[in-house]
Amino acid sequence: MTEQAPRGHGADLSKQMGYLPLVAVIFFTVSGGAYGIESLVGSLDAGWAMALIVLTPVFWALPIALMVSELASALPEEGGYYVWVRQALGDFWGFQEGWWTICYTTVDMAIYPVLFVDYLAYFCPSLALSSTGSASSKVLLGRWLVALAVIASAYLANWRGVRVVGVSAAVTAVLVLAPFGLFTLLGLHRPGALPAAFSAVRTGLARRNRGSLLALGMSTVLWNYCGWDNVSTFAAEVKQAARNYPRALVLALVLIVIGYVAPVMAGISATTDPALWNESAGWPSVARLVAGPWLGMLVAAMALVSAWSLFNSQLLYASRLPYAMARDGWLPSLLARLSSTTGMPAVALAAVCSTSAMLAVFPFTKLVVVDILLYSAGLLLEFLALIALRVQRPDMDRPFRLPGGWPGVLLATLCPVSFAAVVAVASVTGDGGNRWQAALVGVFILAGALLYRWRRQSPSPAK
Repeated sequence: MTEQAPRGHGADLSKQMGYLPLVAVIFFTVSGGAYGIESLVGSLDAGWAMALIVLTPVFWALPIALMVSELASALPEEGGYYVWVRQALGDFWGFQEGWWTICYTTVDMAIYPVLFVDYLAYFCPSLALSSTGSASSKVLLGRWLVALAVIASAYLANWRGVRVVGVSAAVTAVLVLAPFGLFTLLGLHRPGALPAAFSAVRTGLARRNRGSLLALGMSTVLWNYCGWDNVSTFAAEVKQAARNYPRALVLALVLIVIGYVAPVMAGISATTDPALWNESAGWPSVARLVAGPWLGMLVAAMALVSAWSLFNSQLLYASRLPYAMARDGWLPSLLARLSSTTGMPAVALAAVCSTSAMLAVFPFTKLVVVDILLYSAGLLLEFLALIALRVQRPDMDRPFRLPGGWPGVLLATLCPVSFAAVVAVASVTGDGGNRWQAALVGVFILAGALLYRWRRQSPSPAK
């Protein structure tokens, strides 16, 4: 049974999440371990892959984390970046921020249950797709039913509250990082392993890489480092949010960088064969080469844990955005209803899960470029909100301030925007570019403007 929530951001959602659970949720919202980074090594080679893995946190992740730290500590409200942009830039841009996020999240949320099934096929070959990505109707039905079970279990965890999600994320973070730690130790402990890894990096960097291919490779690494702002949407449910967000973001960033760099170094010390460094073979195959079948199976098993926890953690933020927008009248009011049992936005949770269930029937691959283009458009609005609030409300209480004054703010804005611009250009001009991806982003953006106009003319939105 549900009841209508009164207006106001997060007034009825209790503060249940502490510091360490917040770190774990950030970890799974942004990363979830090194799974998904394999194709970067296979497509670019070890040197350029490592260069992107190391440099991206400095010029992409760190500026975003600093921006989120300032705005989340100053405005720790349910809805996060939607609230920031709406307060700083007005209703129109606030709506676009929410709409663009919902669009890229719709595809992303369906990917993780499908990835779970792909990893499960390592143990249950009857669930595997053919080399062309096809399968019989019986296999597709079986895969879909497994995906539904993943979605349903995550719904139940989220329905019980953010504390359950935070604790489960903390436990699964340890489970996911431990096999990669073991893999790293075994891989680099071998005689000559570390020199071999550095040699692979130097050799790779010495090769001339096509600029368009490198730019498109950036979309993969940016995707593996994006999502920092998404954890702001449940800020009203975090204990001491103004204090805990900056600290949690810094610790999570350190863990994520180590979680990418260390396993890749261990892996390339053993092989740089593109036949192993791809999503089809990936970490289980590289781990099997390093230490035998037992480690390959352990890494594959933790991939299941990672895929489930990625969906579980991202369901937390994905459900809060339509909830916050519904409270403001931009989406149907039904989405703002809270469970009378747990106080969670049960209808918004069910809506996100239902959409994921419908999309999970297809064997999706990551639409990385579409994700990054839409994500970057929203990210630009968030940095503009940071700048606008510095100008409009200079005396606002900011427990954390992005360091460096105005030069620091402008530098933090230009770095990720420049990265995104390179990916945007490469997506329509590069050798591996697909113009339909950019066109699809254009359709989403146009739909957001039209939907705002329609909702603005209805009597429900708050003026």
